[in-house]
Amino acid sequence: MTRELAQPVENLWDASHAAGLDDLGKLAYRSNLLGTDRSVANFGGGNTSTKLVERDHAGREQRVMYVKGSGSDLATITRDGFTGLCLGEIDPLFEREKMSDEDMVAYLALCQTGPTMPRSSIETLLHAFVPFDHVDHTHPDATNMICCAVNGEQLAKDCYGDDAVWIPYIRPGFTLAGQVGEAVRGKAGIKLILLAKHGLVTWGSTHEESYEATIDAINRAVDFVNEHTRDRVPFGGVALAPVGEARRAELLTGGLLALRGEVSQETPKVLQVNTNDAVLEFVCGRESSEVSQIGAACPDHLIHTKVTPMWVDFDPASEGTEELAAKLVEGARRYRDDYRTYFESHPLVDEEMVDPNPRVVLVQGVGMITIGKDLKAAGLSRDLYHRAIEVIRGASGIDEFTSLTEEESYAVEYWPLELYKLSLAPAPSELAGRVALVTGGAGGIGSAVARALTEKGSLVIITDLDENSARSVAEGIGDGARAVAMDVTDEDAVAAGFRDAVLAYGGVDIVVSNAGVASSAPIEDTSLDLWERDHKVLARGYFLVAREAFRAMKHQGSGGSIVFVASKNSLVAGKNAAAYSSAKAAELHLARCLAEEGGAASIRVNTVNPDAVLQGSRIWEGSWREERAQSYGIDPDELEEHYRQRTTLKVNVLPEDIAEAVLHFASETRSAKSTGNILNVDGGVAAAYPR
Repeated sequence: MTRELAQPVENLWDASHAAGLDDLGKLAYRSNLLGTDRSVANFGGGNTSTKLVERDHAGREQRVMYVKGSGSDLATITRDGFTGLCLGEIDPLFEREKMSDEDMVAYLALCQTGPTMPRSSIETLLHAFVPFDHVDHTHPDATNMICCAVNGEQLAKDCYGDDAVWIPYIRPGFTLAGQVGEAVRGKAGIKLILLAKHGLVTWGSTHEESYEATIDAINRAVDFVNEHTRDRVPFGGVALAPVGEARRAELLTGGLLALRGEVSQETPKVLQVNTNDAVLEFVCGRESSEVSQIGAACPDHLIHTKVTPMWVDFDPASEGTEELAAKLVEGARRYRDDYRTYFESHPLVDEEMVDPNPRVVLVQGVGMITIGKDLKAAGLSRDLYHRAIEVIRGASGIDEFTSLTEEESYAVEYWPLELYKLSLAPAPSELAGRVALVTGGAGGIGSAVARALTEKGSLVIITDLDENSARSVAEGIGDGARAVAMDVTDEDAVAAGFRDAVLAYGGVDIVVSNAGVASSAPIEDTSLDLWERDHKVLARGYFLVAREAFRAMKHQGSGGSIVFVASKNSLVAGKNAAAYSSAKAAELHLARCLAEEGGAASIRVNTVNPDAVLQGSRIWEGSWREERAQSYGIDPDELEEHYRQRTTLKVNVLPEDIAEAVLHFASETRSAKSTGNILNVDGGVAAAYPR
């Protein structure tokens, strides 16, 4: 059974909770309730306000409006996220005929009641000009199904009768605020304003009234849309069936690598895949390729989704991975060309062109891919396009979907006030947009490496034989860290680990081979099993991981960095450690061979040589500690001091020291022109000095 086009919104107001809050606390509570449901308020979108009387710094009573600060999110905003403004200084503006955006922003800054408050919302005057104490402006899916319909004004009349006023589209600012204020003041008894191709404005005499006015307006639209679409099949019906999960993973693994390489030519990008029911219904619809190109469902959307998504015609029944990869690359190139034409044909402001790559890619029969400079940006594009799908579904169900014109879209995308908001974002981290895969990630060195890369902005796939421990490390790191079970000696397991990285984030840029074992025994006591175990993990394992890394990085076409965590023993003969030392030497030489192979593809391969990293090491927790102590004729408890004293610097080497060395080779900023190199982190062991 087909789901209804619009979904009702629950009234979550808790009067007993609200009773214990002051006005600003209630404003934050009201805002949080609205923002929690993304079908009501987009991330970062919408704004709320309250008007009250309070004393200023000189003890004088004055009317103050608190409005959402620019850049905050209704779902998480606290009382500190609102900006207070003197209404006595704002009220006279209602009589003005016009005011530029720049003058408006400068004027409102002078009206703030505190100098450290955030800059007020772009739509501050809209709230000020509505003559009610509490105002909410949101972008609900259900009301936008009407606002984004070709015959929206008549549909609004049919739905709300005389309770609503329709305002044709105009970009937010002084003029729109005046129109809203005049509409509310000029018609007694109206309950809401519908802004064409934009959103909803409601109000009330109390916080609860304002909140309930929003919920009521939305649910009236829900009932109207559902009543008028009972016999409509979404998106013109099904053009083709979606592919199964296994087939989708196969198609996307190669496709994502090719697409990520193409869109990451200037800066690395993170890709997210979404294949929920709503997305699959959309990408399999007969009319979706056409309706998806009409435009954004809301001005708030196009900043993060661009005016339109990139649509890829694809037939999973007759086309495969190579065809999809080629279509994604060709589509991205065409999208950039079209975007440059769009930018150059609308020179309204003296601004540099933003990144011309698509933010949203819709692959027929397969799913949706979103693209961002980091995980948050890719996720935001994904979440906003989910909202767009719902609005398009409803608007095209009750009528025809419409959107901003190209000129209107450009005016929003390159609106100085919107660009200013984006400029407030912090500078990207050193490894922002990059994806790292770390083997042996649950151990002392591996977990330290994962944390160091994450702190610099990388997304990290933590692989280990011990999946539970890897998961604990990932959970400790937080967003962007994933745990994957991987036996580096198993060809299929290694391929699966890389496939996970690609499907999760689009590709891989940094690979840290760190998985290891250790053994110590005189040669005559070294069993064949022990010899083969060391070489299986430390030589074969490093080979398999490197081979898969080369395959992924070459397919991606944007280079990468591979770092081998070897050992001082790769350079120095280890007494009673022939199996371990020879395997580590094989690692080192493999790295140098791969540096030669990878250069033409901009794949750098370098080696970090630790020594005696006892802290947090699972290897040193086993028999290795006793075996090495026995080789030196000392007690195991004396081993750490023994290693410290034998170094030139008289120091112990910690996991974090190794992580810093790995970070050096992982970072293009620090070592873009380094490959085939060795960095010893051993406190100074003269026998290991490279020569």
